[in-house]
Amino acid sequence: MSFRGLSRPNASCAMAAAEHSKNTFMELQRKKVHRYVIFKVDEKKREVVVEKIGGPAESYDDFVAALPENDCRYAVYDFDFVTSDNCQKSKIFFIAWSPSTSRIRAKMLYATSKDQFRRELDGIHYEIQATDPTEMDLEVIRERAH
Repeated sequence: MSFRGLSRPNASCAMAAAEHSKNTFMELQRKKVHRYVIFKVDEKKREVVVEKIGGPAESYDDFVAALPENDCRYAVYDFDFVTSDNCQKSKIFFIAWSPSTSRIRAKMLYATSKDQFRRELDGIHYEIQATDPTEMDLEVIRERAH
């Protein structure tokens, strides 16, 4: 009987947020210096790290284009909008991106780490789980925010 692979990291173990990840989220939330932040799981370090930061002038299309087509990611997006009362508002979305074309191991790893990571980011207004771009379309974001 072979036990190859038993020494590999367990995909079901939750990953902690790197300190830099939490600080970058705080900058998005409080200082409004980022439009979005994309995070990835670093299996070697066993933590969630910042992969890409979008500047305040970047659009939602820029954000969607920055997500990998065939791999999972977590992301936060700061959505600005104007209410029917003409008030400027902002809502922060947590997006769990898990495309159907990504590896099963990656989907498992991101699914089992999501709740712990999400809890470490205090101040999220809405959460979206998406397996293809239509599930996180700008219209979906607008509807959730209003």
